[in-house]
Amino acid sequence: MRVRAKICGITRVEDAISAVDNGADAIGLVFYAPSPRKVAIEQAAEIADRIPAFVTVVGLFVNAEPDFVREVIARVKLDLLQFHGDETPQQCASYGLPFIKAIRVKSDTNLVQCAKDFSASKALLLDTFTEGVAGGTGHVFDWNLIPESLGKPVILAGGLNAQNVAQAISQVKPYAVDVSGGVEISKGIKDAAKIASFMQQVYIKQGNTE
Repeated sequence: MRVRAKICGITRVEDAISAVDNGADAIGLVFYAPSPRKVAIEQAAEIADRIPAFVTVVGLFVNAEPDFVREVIARVKLDLLQFHGDETPQQCASYGLPFIKAIRVKSDTNLVQCAKDFSASKALLLDTFTEGVAGGTGHVFDWNLIPESLGKPVILAGGLNAQNVAQAISQVKPYAVDVSGGVEISKGIKDAAKIASFMQQVYIKQGNTE
């Protein structure tokens, strides 16, 4: 099974198009005010409208008010929700869209229990734990903390880039990889060459150089 790839923290139409043109399976739009990669609803709607069929548009939320999540869903063409905060399984499932749950991994994180708790999720996104930061830190966590089988698809995030994604795929064998800072010029501004290099490494690792 091939490994999918998501380019997260998209803030510009041209970056979304670059991600799609280089074979990304999904793009991520961040609806979290403290993030340097946050997008306004109008901005996100414009980006989402430019995404073609068969590419997933993901909306990322961190402990957002339910009314805000519903407003975004009503105005932006989202295919999937990503929850990066302390949302309960019930909260994640309450919006009528499929969702993934991000887990910030520490040495004592019980990922097997997380998979059970969020059994309704489409996948668990495993990211690096950094105190006081919801994600997008650019740091890699210890991949050895991931059990061989969680019973849920694993999306690997946290400090991935063109230099380490092949190793990540080889070691973790995730369902998908998720990159943000590793393909940027500056926070929120993607680099088309870095996106191309990242996606090339994802393809090469899987024996597909086309």
